[in-house]
Amino acid sequence: MKRRILCTSLIAVLLASLFGCASLSQERPQEDAVTITIDEVPVYSGDPYVVINDNEPSFSSEELESDSFESYGELDDLGRCTIAFANLSSELMPQAERGSIGQVKPSGWQTVRYDSVDGKYLYNRCHLIGWQLSGENANERNLITGTRYMNTEGMLPFENMVADHIKETDGHVLYRVTPIFVEDELVARGVQMEAYSIEDAGASICFNVFVYNVQPGIEIDYSDGSSRLSETADESQEDGVIRGNSRSKIYHCPGQAAYEDMADSRYLVLFDSEEEAIAAGYRKAQR
Repeated sequence: MKRRILCTSLIAVLLASLFGCASLSQERPQEDAVTITIDEVPVYSGDPYVVINDNEPSFSSEELESDSFESYGELDDLGRCTIAFANLSSELMPQAERGSIGQVKPSGWQTVRYDSVDGKYLYNRCHLIGWQLSGENANERNLITGTRYMNTEGMLPFENMVADHIKETDGHVLYRVTPIFVEDELVARGVQMEAYSIEDAGASICFNVFVYNVQPGIEIDYSDGSSRLSETADESQEDGVIRGNSRSKIYHCPGQAAYEDMADSRYLVLFDSEEEAIAAGYRKAQR
C-alpha cells in the first residue's frame, strides 16, 4: 500500500511540474524571495502538498549563475530552523555512508508512537534538504520535527525527482526549503519547497509547493509538539520495543548502537519481543 501511495504522489508531482515556469524573476534579489504564510495555504484536505504561486518558484535570475553551493540559515531565538538553500549537483551528493542523527533534537521534538502511523513513530527528524541531495546529515540547521507522513508522502517524492534528474543529466537544480512556523510555535505547520533545473530552464524540474506537517488521524499541538489521537485518548509511549530493519533483517534492542537512529528509518519494523523478531527471520545486531 505504501509503495502505491508513493507512486501516486510522484505521478501527481510530475503532473504538477507540467504547469511549468513561465520565467524567473529578472529583478527580485534573494533577500526578497517570496515566503508564504500559513494564512495563504488552503486548509489540509487529504493531499500531502498543495501547489503555490502556480508552481513557479521565486528565484532571481542572478541566482542561476551561481556554482554549486549549499547554505543553511542560523537557528532563530527559539532554536527553530530557518531557510535551507542550495544549488544542487552531483558534487554535493553524499560520498560516504549516512551517519547518526539521533543526537539532534529539533525544536518541538517529541518521541511518541501510534499504531496507526507507518513505522509507529509520529515524528521523524526531517531534513530540509534531503541527505540524498546534499550529504548533510546531523546538521541542526537542516533538521526539523516533521511527521512521518510529511517526510515520506510529502517531501520524499520531490526529493527523489530532483535526485533522479541530477543523476541522469549531471545538471544543477536550484533548491530552497523554508519551514513555515506560526508565531512562537516550535513545530512547523509545513515546509515550502521550491526547485528549478538550471540547464534546461526549468523544463525538467520546476515546482513551488507547500507540504503539510500533519499526520492523518492524529491531532498535533504545534506549540510544543504534543499530540493525541483524533477520536480517542492519547496512546502512551511504549518502552523496550524491538526495532528491526526490513532491508537488512537485523533487529536492535534498547541500548544497542544505532537503536535511536532506527526511529527515523524508512525500513523500520517494530516487534514486541526478541522472540517475535527471530520468528520473523530477523537476527540481532552484534554491536
